[in-house]
Amino acid sequence: MAKHPHLDPDCIFCRIVRGEIPCFKLHEDSDTLAFMDINPVQPGHALVVPKFHSKDLIATPAEWVGKSFTAARRIAEAVEKTLKPVGINILQANGPGAAQSVFHLHVHVIPRAMDDGLTMNWQLKPGDMDAIGKLAERIRANVK
Repeated sequence: MAKHPHLDPDCIFCRIVRGEIPCFKLHEDSDTLAFMDINPVQPGHALVVPKFHSKDLIATPAEWVGKSFTAARRIAEAVEKTLKPVGINILQANGPGAAQSVFHLHVHVIPRAMDDGLTMNWQLKPGDMDAIGKLAERIRANVK
C-alpha cells in the first residue's frame, strides 16, 4: 500500500488504514477504506474512512468528502445486495453533541429493519414556519 502523508500517527482509523490495526475489510482503493464496525448497531454495520486525516466533515476538504461518500454509496449497494434490508441509514456525525466517537471523518452504513429499536429516527412534527424561514435566511447568508 502506498504511503499516505496525511494520516495522524495516533488516530485509530489512520492506524487501520496503515494496516497497524486489523479490520474486516470490505473495500479499499487509493483514497478510501471500508470495513465492518466492530461495535455494530445492526448486522452489516460498516464504516467508510478517507485516507486523509481530518476530524470531521467541516474540517475535511470537499474532494475527500466526495470520495468518502462515493465509497459509502458503493458499500451501501453491497449491503443492499447482500442483506436486502428494509432500509439503510448513511450517517456521519460531527462533534461530541452528535455522538462522534472517533475524530476522523467517517461514514456509517447501517442496514435497517422495521422496528429494529434503533433510536436515530425521529417522529415528524410541524415546525414554526416563521421561525424556520428566519433561520433559513441566517444560514443562507453563511453558505459559501
